[in-house]
Amino acid sequence: MPAGNPSGGGIARAAGTVMAAFVLSRALGLAREIVISSRFGTSGELDAYLAAFRIPDLLFQLMAGGALASAFIPTFAGLLASDDEAGAWRLANSVINALAMGLGVVALICLALAGPLARHVVAVGFDPERQALTASLMRIMLLAPIAFSVSGVFMGVLNSYGRFLAPALAPSAYNLAIIIGAAFLSPEIGAFGLALGVAVGSVAHYVIQLPQVLTLMPEELAPGPAEHGILGLRSPHVREVVRLMIPRSVGLAAVQVNFLVNTILASTLAPGSLAVLNYAWMLMLLPQGIFAQGVATAAFPALSSLAAQKRWDELADLFLRSTRGVLFLALPATVGLMVLGEPIVTLVLGRGAFDSQAAAAVARVLFFYALGLTAHSVLEVLTRAFYATHDTRTPVAVGVTSMGLNVLLSLALRGPLQESGLALANTVAVVVEVALLWAILSRRLPAAGPRALLESGGRILAAALLMGAVLLVLARVLPGSLAVVALVGMALGAAVYGVGAFALGVPEARAALDRVWRQISRQR
Repeated sequence: MPAGNPSGGGIARAAGTVMAAFVLSRALGLAREIVISSRFGTSGELDAYLAAFRIPDLLFQLMAGGALASAFIPTFAGLLASDDEAGAWRLANSVINALAMGLGVVALICLALAGPLARHVVAVGFDPERQALTASLMRIMLLAPIAFSVSGVFMGVLNSYGRFLAPALAPSAYNLAIIIGAAFLSPEIGAFGLALGVAVGSVAHYVIQLPQVLTLMPEELAPGPAEHGILGLRSPHVREVVRLMIPRSVGLAAVQVNFLVNTILASTLAPGSLAVLNYAWMLMLLPQGIFAQGVATAAFPALSSLAAQKRWDELADLFLRSTRGVLFLALPATVGLMVLGEPIVTLVLGRGAFDSQAAAAVARVLFFYALGLTAHSVLEVLTRAFYATHDTRTPVAVGVTSMGLNVLLSLALRGPLQESGLALANTVAVVVEVALLWAILSRRLPAAGPRALLESGGRILAAALLMGAVLLVLARVLPGSLAVVALVGMALGAAVYGVGAFALGVPEARAALDRVWRQISRQR
């Protein structure tokens, strides 16, 4: 079976499937944060859980995570495209073995060193009691990177076959486990309920994909050549995955260093500062995860297939269509979060231990994160255009530069702006990263330059600004609670944006209306 469908209809259908699953995942992720915020608010105990999460997440991101997907999918999809299905599956088997063994050893080392890691790395500013709690929570969550590494290979396999539903549903299983831990275990055992939810959820993330992987696996998978070794590390295809992963892992290391710096800086601020940053970051990523990741995940196998066949004009066209689709969804979300920040925070999190003071603090930080939402969204598609051509070095080099800028700005802005300064630093850095990467891509593929999107992007921006103006007026004149303002504002904003985009001739608005009309016609 070919790796992906490059046609616009195929990408649209795949993106729709992924988006629907991502909506479920993000809805559960939102429910997870609602349960957590109701139970913990912006407490120091939640800060300890968030700090403890940094080391397991660091291990996963460096040794698997995005680095694995960007390196594994092009290689696996390339083997499928060349009709070497047995070689593709031998590659998957070797990568799983290597990751599970490598992460298992490192996780054991981190488990033994959890105390020093908490005191000297992730929780420097905490008091001794919270540092001890951070270490205990970290030990429980160190199972997660091992399970996620295997699950990440499964995602790559299924996406390469054009199967997007199970991988997109896996995060829902993960979120559901944390919700159960927060709702039913945390009242008795506090943050340990969250940590247990993370550990169980990581296994569920793997298990939900396993049945479909087994149905795709050839019944008689021929063994690879003996000289490739038990881990297949001497296989040229495994070496290609490693070669592609190394620079991407370096780039992710820069990102993780930035997260660590933010965690350390936030630990020196008032208790609850790390929780405030986390809530605001989560709310910003909610639309980005649904729209941008859905489009980028669906487009990546097709981009890889087109690159393998050197069909550069078609690759540029697919990149631009995908980016335009992301802009159509991300720009109004950016404006909406900036204008209705506090009402949205109150609607989503304002219950239990999460009071109005916490809502105002999160909204202030969310405003600065939201400024970078569109850039974060475009980055999802932009980096995959490089990965599809087996170039992981360029995004890494630019990413390292961007993250260095992020750290410097965080150090400079933390004092005058507190948590908001850390959010603003992130926004400036990601905007610079997108600008540099797109400039480089334009030199390689002139047809993929941003000028091709000026007209349609301008129309989308105009519709989003019209929506923002209406929402500003609404927020001033609408009586009632902030939650009511959020509900009315989101509904009215979507209507104003949709009408404005259609009136301005935005292709995505017309295409969406056509799809709705076809569905109505079929039901008649």
